[in-house]
Amino acid sequence: MAASAYVSPVQLFVSCKGLLNKDVTSKSDPLVAVLLHDRRDAHRPWKEAGRTECLKNTLEPKFATPIQLNYLFEEVQKLDFRVYDLDNETAGLDDDDFLGSTETSLGQLVSNGSTTLPLKYKKKEGKNVGTITIVAEVVARSNELLTLYFYARNLDKKDFLSKSDPYLELLRTVADGSTLVVHRTEVVKNNLNPTWRPFTLPVQKLSGGNEDNKIKVNCFDYDNDGSHDFIGEFVTTVRELKEAAKKQLSWDCINPKKKAKKKSYKNSGVIHLSRIEVEQLHTFLDFVTAGCQINFTVGIDFTGSNGDPRQPTSLHYINPYEPNEYTKALIAVGEICQQYDTDKLFPAFGFGAKVPPGNAVSHEFPLNGNPTNPYCQGIAGVVGAYQASLQRTTLWGPTNAAPIINHVARFARESAKSGVSNNYFILLLLTDGVLSDMADTKKAVVEASDLPMSIIIVGVGNADFSDMETLDADKHRLQYGTKVAARDIVQFVPFRNYREASPADLARDVLAEVPSQVVEHFRLKRLPPMQSGEQPPK
Repeated sequence: MAASAYVSPVQLFVSCKGLLNKDVTSKSDPLVAVLLHDRRDAHRPWKEAGRTECLKNTLEPKFATPIQLNYLFEEVQKLDFRVYDLDNETAGLDDDDFLGSTETSLGQLVSNGSTTLPLKYKKKEGKNVGTITIVAEVVARSNELLTLYFYARNLDKKDFLSKSDPYLELLRTVADGSTLVVHRTEVVKNNLNPTWRPFTLPVQKLSGGNEDNKIKVNCFDYDNDGSHDFIGEFVTTVRELKEAAKKQLSWDCINPKKKAKKKSYKNSGVIHLSRIEVEQLHTFLDFVTAGCQINFTVGIDFTGSNGDPRQPTSLHYINPYEPNEYTKALIAVGEICQQYDTDKLFPAFGFGAKVPPGNAVSHEFPLNGNPTNPYCQGIAGVVGAYQASLQRTTLWGPTNAAPIINHVARFARESAKSGVSNNYFILLLLTDGVLSDMADTKKAVVEASDLPMSIIIVGVGNADFSDMETLDADKHRLQYGTKVAARDIVQFVPFRNYREASPADLARDVLAEVPSQVVEHFRLKRLPPMQSGEQPPK
């Protein structure tokens, strides 16, 4: 029997109490990063497995974003929970204030259900720096998503100089009677009759697999100092929420303290569910096994900042004893992607070089030198075309990425016209530094975000990659002018973080978001996996 025959998906819900306060004029803005220990990697044993959202101005956070992990019975899966006070928008946590950490194992968490542990802080050994509570739940197989449309009328006014700034908080009851925060809406400013943006949750997350499980909905008035004023609450279930598919539902928003004091008290407003959409949740494998092709395209930076390829200091230097970073990244990512492409023919382009015969600068030239047929046979063919192209081109500039993004987007746009989930496009961009056409690239990414397409960027060398962090908009949607991206389609990693790691680590982290991006695109377009016997359009 295979060692990993029994794999159970687990989600960890995290909350903290008594955290250190690192801010002078306000409280900390905590976030929890969870690291998983890999005993097979002596150079980089701890790897981030997930993180919660950041909560502003609180020392007792209850995070709504669970950490998703696969539980393996036969392995000791060591976990390190690290709490930070987030100070900036960068993806890395090294420059944020450390608040404490604790180590445990996934097996212990799963067996206990709910675990509370003290946080440790090396500089304050022995000092109480707070506790962390982790609730572990094995995820039941559920394939439903709920999209909820809430609004409220006549909420209590909580602010002296203005109306309330209301938001909703949804909590689910667990086996020990405690509650888990599973979602918070956005804050609607200065409004006693708010309409919140619709939000989508898996039934599993909302109900824990039991549609009759109690769901508590709290309504708060948001305050910048973290002391949010309680407006009221009501209790419901997923089974009841689903009735909104036929008729609008409403609940009195009750403040128990006000109700106990006033006999004439009715409510602190009424909260309405105007609509609910129930849809099937498909997985990445559902699409792949139904015939969706993953079309892989490569774009390589040939600008002069890489250095003369004939010199050992160049990022493009062809060392007979060891592949350069461009080649390593290409092979690591490409060998995974080619598994999902039946013909193994990959278009590959360079940008930023002078190319024959006219010696003009091109930002979209085929690595194999054939403009009418830029396809290479397998990843080995791409590597060979890349190395041969270095011999006949002159590295130049500027570093323009938009042309290749738009090139792939044209194919993705044409495929999208079919109205069938039969193709998805992945562009791997390998580059050494700052983009010269950042505005055009942002525009290209935003326009491509509505297409069946993902962009993977690997930064080679030690340059400033802040532009790439901007494009990898994990915290907020990328925007160009007034247009906001339909979804996040960019994943960026700097290769320098993986020089001592295995190619599998690089491939895993680079491709981590692709399955969810594929699923999200087809879900937003309401395109299910192709049915058995269904033929993709020609």
